Amino acid sequence: MLTWLAEFSPYFSPLNIFRYITFRTGGATATGLLFVFLFGPGMIALLRMRQGKGQPIREDGPQSHLLTKRGTPTMGGLMIMAGVLVSTLLWANLANHYVWVVLFVTVGFGAIGFYDDYLKVTKQSHKGFSGRSRLAIEALIAAAACLAISYMATPGLANKLALPFSKELILNLGWFYIIFGGFVIVGAGNAVNITDGLDGLAIVPVMIAAGTFGFIAYLAGNAVFANYLQIHFVPGTGELAVICGALIGAGLGFLWFNAPPAQIFMGDTGSLALGGLLGTIAVATKHEIVLAIVGGLFVLEIMSVIIQVTSFKLTGKRVFKMAPIHHHFEQLGWTEPQVVIRFWIVSVVLALVGLATLKLR
Repeated sequence: MLTWLAEFSPYFSPLNIFRYITFRTGGATATGLLFVFLFGPGMIALLRMRQGKGQPIREDGPQSHLLTKRGTPTMGGLMIMAGVLVSTLLWANLANHYVWVVLFVTVGFGAIGFYDDYLKVTKQSHKGFSGRSRLAIEALIAAAACLAISYMATPGLANKLALPFSKELILNLGWFYIIFGGFVIVGAGNAVNITDGLDGLAIVPVMIAAGTFGFIAYLAGNAVFANYLQIHFVPGTGELAVICGALIGAGLGFLWFNAPPAQIFMGDTGSLALGGLLGTIAVATKHEIVLAIVGGLFVLEIMSVIIQVTSFKLTGKRVFKMAPIHHHFEQLGWTEPQVVIRFWIVSVVLALVGLATLKLR
């Protein structure tokens, strides 16, 4: 929205700064942080009053959680989404179609998560929205986003999968790319959702991934940098760095209240929305496989659940003491802060590996 101020730069030259993505990304970060700081306490108080007993805690989870986390309100993702939306609408170029596609997925997945959280709170059960119905709606939203991205992409990149470590190697998936891209977006949303199980565990890796993909989006949307790094130039995606900045700011604000002991949980409202946001940016910038590297922690979390369920159904035995894998390490004797901080370290390392793919070509 504020980009229109640049139109007056011939009359007042300092306003030209609003043309720069880097400046507006910084502004979005600061706005998201300030918004959540200002309105977070009121939102937490409102959610606590509305929810009463708060988020139901799994009876089959770590027994310590029944004592330390009971009564904590959920749906904290509303704080993050609000901060991201306000910051993006204020600082992003709203004429950019990629911005609207990412916001469409973020709000759509957030609405699904909100309904799921609502059912859990009202029924006081960890079983919410039907899994199949939820996945079906997520798939429809993701497919619509991928169709829009394919339509907006340059002819040489539409419906094509770029592989890291090589600019020349690119696979033409045709219309199957819509299915593949939808899988990336839905998978990212649910992987972050699975990871959100301990205080501060999900939000920091999400911010690390957002920072990484904000940088990638900026480079991919700049012809000079893209050519220098031998990555595919995707016009218009640089604006997505502003959304990533807004997410980092709102995420930092949320972490202030989510730090142990958490005053509020992100809930499916936030985890699905943020995962879908990251997945959509990865599809738009043609770095889908890099997302699997940068978000390797999320991949590990969701794979631990798949492995555990499959093993138990086929053999009657469990591979992990408890799934998702962060609970496995709790059962091994790691304290909650140890699990969280060590997983943050893993996320930083994976982000660095993902960034290395930009130069190793």
